[in-house]
Amino acid sequence: MSGVAFTSWVAAAIWTLLGSYAVFTLGLTFLWSRLRKPAAASIPEDFLITVIIPVRNEADNILALLEDLHRQSLPFTHFEVLVMDDSSTDDTAAIVGAFARGSKARIKLIPLPDVRTSAPKKRAIETAMTHAQGKLIVTTDGDCRAQPGWLHAIASCYMYTHAKLISSPVTFTDETSLTDHLQTVEFASLIGSGAASMSAGYPSMCNGANLAYEKEAFLEVNGYDGVRHIASGDDEFLMHKIAARYPGSVHFLRHREAIIRTAPHRNWASFYRQRKRWASKWKHYQSKTPLVLAVYIFASNFSVLLAAGFALTGAISAPVFWGMLALKCVPEWFFLGSVLRFLQKRSSLAFIPVTQLFYPLYVCFFGLAAQNGQYEWKGRKLS
Repeated sequence: MSGVAFTSWVAAAIWTLLGSYAVFTLGLTFLWSRLRKPAAASIPEDFLITVIIPVRNEADNILALLEDLHRQSLPFTHFEVLVMDDSSTDDTAAIVGAFARGSKARIKLIPLPDVRTSAPKKRAIETAMTHAQGKLIVTTDGDCRAQPGWLHAIASCYMYTHAKLISSPVTFTDETSLTDHLQTVEFASLIGSGAASMSAGYPSMCNGANLAYEKEAFLEVNGYDGVRHIASGDDEFLMHKIAARYPGSVHFLRHREAIIRTAPHRNWASFYRQRKRWASKWKHYQSKTPLVLAVYIFASNFSVLLAAGFALTGAISAPVFWGMLALKCVPEWFFLGSVLRFLQKRSSLAFIPVTQLFYPLYVCFFGLAAQNGQYEWKGRKLS
């Protein structure tokens, strides 16, 4: 095959891949748009939620979350809080203990033994399960913020849908820099894609910072058996197991009161460590749907880099390259715009094109970086 023929073949392949990606993204937009806030449902007097918060060295953040929980519109009789302290070396335990003693809410601090494990968050949740009295488990992180209607929205959704697992939205607190806005846009794409996959009946992604599931369902699928050794994935691996055991039982809660907010990463090192842990999960997926999706997203973004390389060398013309880029970016803009407006992040809309410029490099970089099996969490080396 001659060089010209090869270039033409590759260009045709890129057009085909990006064309399918455009259709895929428009499909996500449709699936996202058909999600609706569930109707209000009454909550039985004996209904109880157990909120599990795994923490390690969250002295700077945990008090704000505890105050948010104290302000919940859901009565204290309907929820308990288990703070699972993983050998914090700061004042986390003292802060939680002092707040619990002065609160009318049922807040309990449970210290975990200082034993190294490859998956500390999974261990924290499994330990909490032996103490949890609630029918519905809700997990979040120590650096998150919750709105007053958070638990009531989740409880009402559960009563209305009888879902085995409910994934709810997560976004960032107010942005103050370019990198904050870029993270907000990128994170919105993950939340929206995960919600759309649930709308389609093929759950792929969720976030453990805002996840609810039946305790009985957790026990029925044997919790983290089979994936306990993997550093990340306390959320998605569990969701895949529950979805396989109970088809059609995974729902996304599209309700603004249910949005959890957390601070964006302020330095490259922490951002890199988190995204590397996340990217490491795909190779362990047992379900084919998220695995195929991960490879497809990687290939689609890599094709943009390939097209850029061809344009720089003159193998394809500039109009052809811009056409390829538009085929990928325009549908993304509609999708991301819809998700960001729901998340009340209109100020980040202007940063969508900037994010799209860096995203192909980002996806390919972390897809390759994750092949190194060493990770770090809260100052601990994981593998």
